[in-house]
Amino acid sequence: MEYYSRQIGRLIEELSGLPGIGSKSAQRLAFHILHMPLEHVEKLSASIMEARKNVKYCQNCYTLTDEELCPICRNPSRNRKMIMVVEDTRDLAAYEKTQKYEGVYHVLHGAISPMLGIGPNDIRLKELMQRLQEEVEEVIIATNSSLEGETTAMYISKLIKPTGIKVSRIASGVPVGGDLEYIDEMTLLRALEGRVEL
Repeated sequence: MEYYSRQIGRLIEELSGLPGIGSKSAQRLAFHILHMPLEHVEKLSASIMEARKNVKYCQNCYTLTDEELCPICRNPSRNRKMIMVVEDTRDLAAYEKTQKYEGVYHVLHGAISPMLGIGPNDIRLKELMQRLQEEVEEVIIATNSSLEGETTAMYISKLIKPTGIKVSRIASGVPVGGDLEYIDEMTLLRALEGRVEL
């Protein structure tokens, strides 16, 4: 049985197709949009269309940008001898929020996952290897600590080590405020291996 008119139903259906948006959230968003002033709805739809049309990959690091090069690659004060490899643009943003990393990035747009049929040629590894022809001293692998992220990290490490470029992996471990009894063995092992002297 249909509760809403065709257009409301279609709006809810489109919104529920977004990741992380279930049917109840889609309903809330739909009714919020329907109660917004028309000029706000027009701005929202225009910003979605403009972003979809104009956002592309940075020609250097492959993050998402609306220019040829992203702001990080354009910044002359960044250390181009150090490249941090991340899975997606959101990971890059997370590291940038720390305001501590001064190098540049390379965004893979995925991770190797044989189960999902994603191989090395399906992510931006070839482009990473091309960047290593420049003067690079270290590659920091900052993929997720999932099975796919670990597989990708090991694959990248095996590709780069023969070049003589230093390869490092971000440490991962116990979160601040975390109780040890609730943390899985892999995380505890990584925390132990990544320990630092006090």
